[in-house]
Amino acid sequence: MRNLDLALLRNFAVIARTGSISLASQQVGRTQSTLSMQMQRLEDFLEQALFHRTGSGVRLTAAGEKLLAHAEHLLAGHDEILAEMEGKGLKGSVTLGCPEDYSIAFLPGIIERFLDQHPEVELRMVCAPTTELRPMLLRRQIDLALVSIADASNGEVIRTEDFVWVGKAAEPEILDRVALPLALSAPTTLDYRAACDAMEAVNRRYRVAFASNSLAGLIAFARSGHAISVLTRTAVPSDLHIISAGLPKLPTIGIALEFAEPRPSSAVMALADHVRAVLPTI
Repeated sequence: MRNLDLALLRNFAVIARTGSISLASQQVGRTQSTLSMQMQRLEDFLEQALFHRTGSGVRLTAAGEKLLAHAEHLLAGHDEILAEMEGKGLKGSVTLGCPEDYSIAFLPGIIERFLDQHPEVELRMVCAPTTELRPMLLRRQIDLALVSIADASNGEVIRTEDFVWVGKAAEPEILDRVALPLALSAPTTLDYRAACDAMEAVNRRYRVAFASNSLAGLIAFARSGHAISVLTRTAVPSDLHIISAGLPKLPTIGIALEFAEPRPSSAVMALADHVRAVLPTI
């Protein structure tokens, strides 16, 4: 009977998640040439190509996608067996995705308490907008993600957040301009749509003067005094002002968890349960 090498499977899963042998080599402490040879051994053993190799990295073939789903379950089960038999706490690795504003407002409290309870769990973070996190979940590059959803009444919502207008002053002079200059993120994001829909609903003229997918970029534009931006209330820094007069009300959004796998590992579920318990209290 042939047996799969768990070490090869573990490195295969890291390469699949990162999409890069170079990045994977940094995570697993092996050289790129060693990882490349290991993946060649795994492909020879299975007699199937697992990766499409390109100049910018690697991506999984159909066979690679199939193997990744099985490998992650097998590795999770392996780690849980060892932890239980050794009488130790929860083990494994978890990659959590999160929008940048949530990472600043919520993650310090979440991470500190979770790692205090489960010090053997290896926790990785990926910060990106919800529109980028969902494809990462589909590609299993992350295990779970905190995402923003437009329907704050959805039963999956863990916490709600208000969108607010922010600027350098509570009543900035640029409010008097015929077309209000806005600093917004990508057109596919909820804050962009919320801002545009709100302005159009009251027939207020505006222009998207500045664009940035970075929270730091939006804050910088607001601090300059040359634009009004939209942030979640908890992400507003102390030196910026929430503008309530002269602008239409913005909607409330929901924060929910989404998963890469229908049957997540014990470590992933432990983090998810922790987020559900802690996030509403922060």
